[in-house]
Amino acid sequence: MSETRTDKYFGQALKRKEDPRFITGTGNYTDDMVLHGMVHAAMVRSPYAHAKITGINTDSVKDMPGVIRVLTGQDVQEAGLGSIPVGWLLPDLKTPAHPAIALTEANHVGDIVAVVIAETRAQAEDAAAALEVDYDALPAVATTHAALADGAPLVHEDVPGNVAFHWEIGDEAATTEAFKGAARTVRVKLRNHRLVANPIEPRSSLAQFTPAGGDYLLYTTSQNPHIHRLIIAAFVMSIPEHKLRVISPDVGGGFGTKIFQYQEEVIVLLASRLIGRPVKWTARRSEAFVSDAQGRDHDTEAELAVSEDGKILGFRVNTHANLGAYQTLFAPAVPTYLYGTLLNGVYKMPAIHARVTGVMTNTVPVDAYRGAGRPEATYLIERIVDMAAHELNMDPAELRRQNFIQPDEFPYQTPVALVYDSGDYEPALDQAMQMMNYAALREEQARMKGGKKILGVGLISFLEACGLAPSALVGQLGAQAGQWESSLVRVHPTGKVELYTGSHSHGQGHETAFPQIAADELQIPIEDIELIHGDTGRMPYGWGTYGSRSAAVGGSALKLALQKITAKMKKIAAHLLEASEDDIEHEGGVFRIKGAPDKSKTFFDIALMAHLAHNYPADLEPGLEATAFYDPKNFVYPFGTHIAVVEIDTDTGHVKLRGYGSVDDCGPLINPLIAEGQVHGGVAQGMGQALLEEAAYDEDGNLLAGTYMEYAMPRADDVPFIQHGHTVTPSPHNPLGVKGIGEAGTIASTAAVANAVMDALWHEAGIAHLDMPYTAEKVWRALKDARASQPQAADD
Repeated sequence: MSETRTDKYFGQALKRKEDPRFITGTGNYTDDMVLHGMVHAAMVRSPYAHAKITGINTDSVKDMPGVIRVLTGQDVQEAGLGSIPVGWLLPDLKTPAHPAIALTEANHVGDIVAVVIAETRAQAEDAAAALEVDYDALPAVATTHAALADGAPLVHEDVPGNVAFHWEIGDEAATTEAFKGAARTVRVKLRNHRLVANPIEPRSSLAQFTPAGGDYLLYTTSQNPHIHRLIIAAFVMSIPEHKLRVISPDVGGGFGTKIFQYQEEVIVLLASRLIGRPVKWTARRSEAFVSDAQGRDHDTEAELAVSEDGKILGFRVNTHANLGAYQTLFAPAVPTYLYGTLLNGVYKMPAIHARVTGVMTNTVPVDAYRGAGRPEATYLIERIVDMAAHELNMDPAELRRQNFIQPDEFPYQTPVALVYDSGDYEPALDQAMQMMNYAALREEQARMKGGKKILGVGLISFLEACGLAPSALVGQLGAQAGQWESSLVRVHPTGKVELYTGSHSHGQGHETAFPQIAADELQIPIEDIELIHGDTGRMPYGWGTYGSRSAAVGGSALKLALQKITAKMKKIAAHLLEASEDDIEHEGGVFRIKGAPDKSKTFFDIALMAHLAHNYPADLEPGLEATAFYDPKNFVYPFGTHIAVVEIDTDTGHVKLRGYGSVDDCGPLINPLIAEGQVHGGVAQGMGQALLEEAAYDEDGNLLAGTYMEYAMPRADDVPFIQHGHTVTPSPHNPLGVKGIGEAGTIASTAAVANAVMDALWHEAGIAHLDMPYTAEKVWRALKDARASQPQAADD
């Protein structure tokens, strides 16, 4: 039973409640599920990036051990399944059909052309490998340059020129005028290369169809089960939404790749209905490389107009975004409204104009990957700002400082649609420079110049927009979903509390952070509170977790529901204590009459009476639960300054990340331990892009880094100790004042590490720009070529 409490949970660095089950191996993941009579599916995937499917010989495997059925595109067509839809529409967007199983044509390596159902996973995979499929290979395009070339093969006949959309933002005339008055124009042509997300848990789905009621059950690795239910029921399978229950149990990481509707989820549902048994599929890691949505892949030309004293006057951007072979759920939004609208960064930029062209290619589809457009924008802005500092012979920190939007200028209207609600950027810069001893690093860099080891210091100041909002606005911009969130709070007669949220946790620590919010509002021990999520059959509708929205949107919905609970409890307490509701105070889990501390009722007393209703207000319904929905008025805008320090071996080109410091402002911290953990993980992912990772394709659309033998992710010895600090600038729009933190590390670190490498190469050899990743060979060759082109000193 709950008694008096005087401590606060909000702001405490509590260890995560969920961690013991994960580290002891008792987590409950989709692939752990076993249903009676369960069988297994194996996908047959195209080995060609582009090919006609001329025949599938299902007889070739029907007598193999355990084989139950082979499904083809014909089965999908006969079942009347619709195309997997796009969740964000742009004007004149080309959306080629995306069937669950390809019927006549495969459009990327890994496209599903058939499915084998068998008693065991091994039997299904053996038969899938043996299935005879006839192809006529077609010409393929793998890059935006190849796809846009004259006479290039078309990925889809109904996408002329392989162009899915053209999109613009900003004032072109004003930007042109700004460049006319510039003392200098800094230009860069850069590539933000493609990545594979690689969450620790591969995607998995288990479906069961119950003929008696026509009900479907789907366990799946999803960041947003309600979205999956909506899309599958309404747009793909055309079944009543209430006939499909989607459960996402423990999910081992997502990084965006588990937001989307995938073919395999539809396939196992259809297969279960056709054969009358539960059907499971779990990806092999090699499958994930050619089926999970990939990230980034921008080719950009940009120009920055600056005055002689370093004032930014204008910014002009032209980006070609590789979308891959199909338009997936958020794909059109990532290089547009999540990228173009962030090109202002933290600076006063009077004029901006950006063009984005979405290009289809014969590669795995590209969609949101941790940060989703914000890392791409940050990398572009911070790279060209650093280049401007070098050209102007200014310290990169001072160039940034003199262009910051000032605290008294908020709310700040940018030239690219967004209105920043609050910010104070200089303290984060100052704290980061002090924490990393920036001045000493510059002195060390000067001493090391010309030696075997050289030093680079990468400083970036960034801003991100989190918690897409509001629903009415994003709807006008093309979103086919709302952006509000829901919460239900249920207090049991014993005083124990269940929280239900439409947000989903896959590593963010919701099961700890959300009860911290509730424990303070209800003023009861956190041990009495449990968070429940991830099951469309148990909770109100919600839009899930992505875009660092859980605390700002989901947490705000929770706060509003909790306030309804405490308001009702005050009414009950006033009745029980025969006092006015205005005279009731709630402190330490006890409701008492002001000035009469001996007249009180505990949280348990009121919870019990709310259910017994023996002595109860006549105008109040029994029970103690409340539901709230929160639709944010605006994005929230976390920001910060990160500094990376690299050491480069000039003999080998090897880059070592020697130190890293981050100062982030995500508003008040619910749990500093969780927040720092999110930043640390994000930094590792971002530095992985800068130094190691690349999903490279050959000209025929074959993925060249399709296993962990070729795709290099950071290991423990690649990541240095990360120093972390924070400033606090609350959001004025939500009841908690919080902003997002889950993507900040990735958004910032790629640019910080890239700037550090290029800072070293600029000071050593005058190299203005290289594209990532900064492999040893690439850096060594650049240094070698730069030194070879420098004039040799005359002999004495």
